[in-house]
Amino acid sequence: MTSSPGFSAQTLSVLAALCAEPSQWQHGYALAKQTGLKSGTLYPILIRLADRGLVEACWQDEPQPGRPRRHLYRLTAAGLASATAALAGAARPKAAKAPRTRAVRGAVAGVVPWTG
Repeated sequence: MTSSPGFSAQTLSVLAALCAEPSQWQHGYALAKQTGLKSGTLYPILIRLADRGLVEACWQDEPQPGRPRRHLYRLTAAGLASATAALAGAARPKAAKAPRTRAVRGAVAGVVPWTG
C-alpha cells in the first residue's frame, strides 16, 4: 500500500507514536498519552489505519488481574513504510511562493501593463 498524502495532523501524530517502536505492541491508553488525543479521536484513527492495512490490532493475551483485556496496536510493514514517507513529507518545509508583481499579474491575466 502506498503513502497517502491525505493524513491529518492527528493521524500523523499517531503514526509518529507508533513509529517510535514499530515492532512493539502498544495499547490505546499509552498512544493517547503520547499523542494527547482523546479517545473519540484516537480510536477512529486506529480503526481507519487498520482498515487500510497500515496497523494491525489484537487483544492482550494476559490482562492484569482485575483489569479488562486491552486492544494492542502496531504498524504493519506497509504501515511503517507509509508512516515513514508521510512523516518525512510533513517534516519538509513547504516552498514559499514568490510575491507577484503588478507586471506578472497583468501578464497572467493576459494584459500587458502600460509603461508610458
